[in-house]
Amino acid sequence: MYAIFETGGKQYKVEEGSVIFVEKLDAEEDKTVTFDKVLATVDGDNTKFGTPVLDGATVTAKVLKQGKAKKIYVFKMKRKKNERSKKGHRQPYTKLIVESINA
Repeated sequence: MYAIFETGGKQYKVEEGSVIFVEKLDAEEDKTVTFDKVLATVDGDNTKFGTPVLDGATVTAKVLKQGKAKKIYVFKMKRKKNERSKKGHRQPYTKLIVESINA
């Protein structure tokens, strides 16, 4: 069985026991979070799609870690103007393990 849910403006396809990285959530480590914006669930031949979300369907996950991704550099330059800027950015994330899918 797997489910497709939305958080942080992105959609994730998960199964029970899968580990995912999502946009930073306001939750502490070893706490559980519940997502109720479930868009679809598939259990063998039984497929359900929401319009836009399924009523009563939830995905429960446990927070494993809060962290930051690797640094990326953004370099902008305007030629012939001697104008340059270099900035670094580290995107915060939350690492989750999916415990259950309730459809």
